[in-house]
Amino acid sequence: MNDSEIYVDIAVKAAKEAGKIHKKYFQGNYKLKTKSASFDLLTSADTEAEAAVVSLIRKHFPEHNFLAEENKYPKTDSEYTWVIDPLDGTNNFVCGLPIFCSSVALVHKGKTLAGVIYDVTRDELFYAQKGKGSFLNGKPIRVNKVNTIKKALLITGFYYSRGKEVVETLDAVKKFLFQHILGIRRLGAAALDLCYVASGRAAGYWEYELSPWDFAAGKLIVEEAGGRVSGRHCEELPWDKKYFIVASNGKIHRLMLAVINSVGRQKVRA
Repeated sequence: MNDSEIYVDIAVKAAKEAGKIHKKYFQGNYKLKTKSASFDLLTSADTEAEAAVVSLIRKHFPEHNFLAEENKYPKTDSEYTWVIDPLDGTNNFVCGLPIFCSSVALVHKGKTLAGVIYDVTRDELFYAQKGKGSFLNGKPIRVNKVNTIKKALLITGFYYSRGKEVVETLDAVKKFLFQHILGIRRLGAAALDLCYVASGRAAGYWEYELSPWDFAAGKLIVEEAGGRVSGRHCEELPWDKKYFIVASNGKIHRLMLAVINSVGRQKVRA
């Protein structure tokens, strides 16, 4: 295997290791506490899965950096950073709703080389290697060919702040629905939302203020499946900051942005 293939292989092993912990604790006896708000939950499954992922990767790449949801890690001189969400969809997990996953990506000099997302409840492994396409359980996936809003099934999410971001999201939902689209879903796991765009299950997705560990792997998977991911002005996403994200099959990207920005604070650029 070349280096890129090795990176994907290790990311797959790490994501599946997290999945084992998800399976062990799902609907079981885990510890629960809150973070920034009463609805921002943290379980022992989150922290144990992150520890397992970091430990596995460090055995192979002890000099690499880590950017993860639950803990901060000492910086090294390496140009490689693993971006990890050990359990995306924690609130679903706590409520017994089987829509959650692990997400592991490797970034080098701002470019994502490998991305893996694992849904243990469905045994669905989404992964991508830069320049080599996207796959689901070993089979190539592509975005769908929907080219009008009316034929689109969209996905969105709600930012943890219950302020203007939520209001704007709901306003956009209303505008989309009034265009008689197929429907809008709120699944509660951003990494899986991106995978569903990549695999053609949805035509597009948008959400306020996603963290890097929410979108790092999924962004690559969408792009390698032929889709598009950007900010609200079609700009490239920074790999290491929270950001507004829009993902699509590419064909309805600007149509989505026009609606989203019509209720937002700024207008979309041509």
